[in-house]
This record gives sequence, C-alpha cells and structure tokens, in this order.
Amino acid sequence: MFTMVGNVEDQAPMARYMRNQFKFLGLKTPQRKAASKAFIKASKAIPVAEMMAKIADLYTREEREYQYVAIDVAYANVKRLSFADIQALTKYIQIKSWWDTVDTWRKVFGTFIVLHPEKKHVVFNLFYQHDNFWMRRVAIILQLLEKDTLDTVLLTKAIEYDIKTDEFFIQKAIGWALRNYSKFNPEWVREFVEQHQLSKLAVKEATKYLS
Repeated sequence: MFTMVGNVEDQAPMARYMRNQFKFLGLKTPQRKAASKAFIKASKAIPVAEMMAKIADLYTREEREYQYVAIDVAYANVKRLSFADIQALTKYIQIKSWWDTVDTWRKVFGTFIVLHPEKKHVVFNLFYQHDNFWMRRVAIILQLLEKDTLDTVLLTKAIEYDIKTDEFFIQKAIGWALRNYSKFNPEWVREFVEQHQLSKLAVKEATKYLS
C-alpha cells in the first residue's frame, strides 16, 4: 500500500492553516510531490478503473496529503479520462470539502474541457445550480484556464445564479473568475460589473486589474 512519511514539526502548523479541519502528515508540497512521484507515474500505466480505485482509496485516508495525491493522480491521467470518469470524480468535491481540494480539483475539470471543448456544456452542467455550494464554486471558476475560448454565456449563468448568495467562497469565486478574465477581455468584465449588482467583495476582486 502506498504510504508517505511526514515531518512531525510541520503537522500542527499545516493543520492550523486549514482551521484544524484535517489531520496532516506534515508534508509540504515539494516534499509530497517527491514522495508521490513514483506512485503517480505508475498510475499512468494501469487501467483507468484501477486508477480510479486508487483515488477512492486515497480519499479514505485521514491525512490531508493523501487527498492531494489523489487529485495529482487524476490530473496526471486527465488525458485518459472519459466524461463518465469526470462525472464520477465530481463526488470528491463534496467529500472533505474545503478550498484547497475544491480549487485543485477544478484544474482537473478545467483541463478536461480544454482537451474536449465539445464537452464543456455537459461538464458545466454537473456543477451549475447544484445544491452543494462547493460544486457551484467550480461552475464559476471552471474556465480559469481559458482565454479566447472562455464561454461568457456559461460564466454569466454561473455568476447570476449565485449573485446574491451570502457565502464567502462563492463571492470570492465570482471575483476571481472575473478578475482572471479581465486580463484578456477587460472591457467585457468592466461592462459586466457595471450591469450587475455584485457584492463589494466580488467587485473588489473583479476590478483589481481594471484601470
């Protein structure tokens, strides 16, 4: 069984950073990457079903670093994933949820739609209007990897659905998505902000790069 050994002195500080919601081995990102490198490489050579089973096993582990490795495995294998696999992976957004794993999973889903643009709408709909606000956060930030290919209709739908949601991580996501897109299409973002009643937090984040 794949295991990692952490640093005891780093366990408490890492747990505190995540508001003591999770137990940590005490492995910072470079150390975790080194410790899991061979495991992740091996995951590319096994059947997808077996790889998905390894992700499921990692998510049962108590220490948070194992969830990070699970996401690293998914990301390393994203080119092999089908839409059905992506659909199955969305359940992990709702397990042991916090911004650290949710936002990293978003990279997996965002990369998938870049690789398969014809699937963008169906992937988006896995998250849009979901009862779980972490899922809806992914709908808002799903296209962060995109520039010219970003679908403003989908971004608008995701933001408008949650525009009045009194949840910090939703409002932060709205601002983040708009701020990121303002790097490539500042006029669209400026007009969007002017035409919508956004929260102060969302406006602050969205307009950071706008003159």
